[in-house]
Amino acid sequence: MVDAVVLAGSPNNGPLKECSPVPYEALIPIGSKTMVQYVVEALIRARGVDRIVVVGPRHELVNQLKDDRVRVVPAGSGLLENVQRGLEELPGTHRVLLVSSDIPLITPRAIEDFLELCKGQDADLYYPIVPKEVVERRFAVPVRRTYVSLKEGVFTGGNLFLLNPEVVSRCLPLGQQLVDARKSPLRLCRLVGLSFLFRFLLHRVTLEEAQARVSRLLGIRGVVVISHYPEVGVDVDKPVDLALVTRTLQQAS
Repeated sequence: MVDAVVLAGSPNNGPLKECSPVPYEALIPIGSKTMVQYVVEALIRARGVDRIVVVGPRHELVNQLKDDRVRVVPAGSGLLENVQRGLEELPGTHRVLLVSSDIPLITPRAIEDFLELCKGQDADLYYPIVPKEVVERRFAVPVRRTYVSLKEGVFTGGNLFLLNPEVVSRCLPLGQQLVDARKSPLRLCRLVGLSFLFRFLLHRVTLEEAQARVSRLLGIRGVVVISHYPEVGVDVDKPVDLALVTRTLQQAS
């Protein structure tokens, strides 16, 4: 069994603000539920998940997330503080599933599959990626995602991690820098090195090499697993994403 922390503290001050006036992105409604409710309900139903901590607007969320396994704590000022607040509510945990609140398409089976993929591999951090063709096969219209071309194929990153709580304080700050720099070649050069970036741009970097480089940068043992559940890689950060997710959930109901 693993415990889970859901990050629901992002203020709604970006592109999604034109879709809903709610103060936090996690509270944006889709049908009769908010985005974060879809995520938490999938975690509750997923085998292998025990305690669940949601870090976000406590006053609003305690009325929405009524389950004995779910605890809500107020969000702090940034990603690292929010992760730490969640972990403080999970004493004694050895592995934590870190989940963003903006993946309302996530399913219990997708979560279970990710946990299964991580079994038998000794690592501090496990991260899923999804092949582009898997995403495009699932949805009738093109999905605008950030894709990475490696020697083995083209992939998009997932929106959940399995991690060892002991490494959070030393790897999250640099991890956030890597995420923030993903669209800036100059900033990436400074972080990963010019030679590696040059080979990456030529699609000559293998998945194993990318995994090893990031592990060395973070000072941890990281493992990348390939998920074939597109819901893992489809988040909502733009109005077009919200329209796609809303349509998909309506068709499924």
